[in-house]
Amino acid sequence: MGTGASRNIRITHRATGTVIAEGPSGLWGIMPFEGNLYIRRKYLKARWLHQNWVPGICIYKFLYVWMDLRLPDGTREPFAGWMYWLPNPLLPFIAFRPAISRRSDVFQIDQF
Repeated sequence: MGTGASRNIRITHRATGTVIAEGPSGLWGIMPFEGNLYIRRKYLKARWLHQNWVPGICIYKFLYVWMDLRLPDGTREPFAGWMYWLPNPLLPFIAFRPAISRRSDVFQIDQF
């Protein structure tokens, strides 16, 4: 297999096995950047990540809001992800995309 082969990423909630997102890795899918995954809305399986309106700021990526994971069974994981609302214009691929950390204990990340 060549190094240019496209890979898919699946993000699941570790405790329940619920698939949160699944799609191709890259700019038009689930974008890996600085140890985080920025998920294009098209690849979210449902609207389980909800903004909790607690703001944050990064000195070079700018303004974001935290997101909670709320599953249909009532499971809730506060501050599971974030979304840049006022992003740095030099980083358009992070704008308005829900994001999670690859190091999160809440999610399992598989590449296939």
